[in-house]
Amino acid sequence: MDFRLVDDLGPHGFSWLAIEPMTRTSHALAVDGQVWFIDPVDWQEAIDRAGTLGTPSGVLQLLDRHNRDSAAIAARLGVPHVTVPTELPGTPFEVIEIKRSKRWQEIALWWSDRDTLVVAEALGTNAFFTEGSDRVGVHGLLKLTPPRQLDGYDVEHLLVGHGPGVHGADASTEVAQALRRSRLRFFSWALSIPLRVRRAGKEARL
Repeated sequence: MDFRLVDDLGPHGFSWLAIEPMTRTSHALAVDGQVWFIDPVDWQEAIDRAGTLGTPSGVLQLLDRHNRDSAAIAARLGVPHVTVPTELPGTPFEVIEIKRSKRWQEIALWWSDRDTLVVAEALGTNAFFTEGSDRVGVHGLLKLTPPRQLDGYDVEHLLVGHGPGVHGADASTEVAQALRRSRLRFFSWALSIPLRVRRAGKEARL
C-alpha cells in the first residue's frame, strides 16, 4: 500500500493518508515532547517521522471499529492503546461524545490550545462523505441525525479519518455547513453512490 503525507502542523504534528478509495487517514499530534497516534495505519516512514517530534505516549482509537493497526503500533512502541475513552486525563485533548451504541461507539477530540478538531468517522472529506462543492460531509449513516455537538467550535484545523483535513478560516464554516446541510443532502448523496465509488478511486490517486 502507498501513502502520502497530509495536514502538516509543523512541530505540532501531521497526518498520513493511505492511497486507496477509502483514503484512511492517520494522525500524529505532538505537545510538550509527547506524541499521540490517532487511528493509525502502519507506515514506518510516518512512525519514524513522529518520533522526531517527541516521545510516543499512546495510541488513541476514536471509533470502536477503527482497529486499523492501532494495537500493533502500540505494542511495538510500548505505549498504551486506548479505545473510545470517556476522558483523556494527562493529555491536551477534550473528549467529545459522538455516539455510544452497541454497533457504533465514537468520540471526537478537541485540542483547544491548537484549535484542532479530530473526527474519526462522523465527518469526512473524501468522495463517500461530501456532496456538491462541499469540502466536508457527514457520514452517510448519520446524515439524517448529524452530530450537532461538533458545531460551535472555533476550528482552525479539522482532521478526519477519511481524506485530507481542512485548515484555516474555512474550517469552522465547512463543519457548520456540513452539519446544517446534512439532512437536505441525504437523498442526492444516496442516489449518487455509484458515481462516488468511481470518484473516490480517482481522488485517491491525486
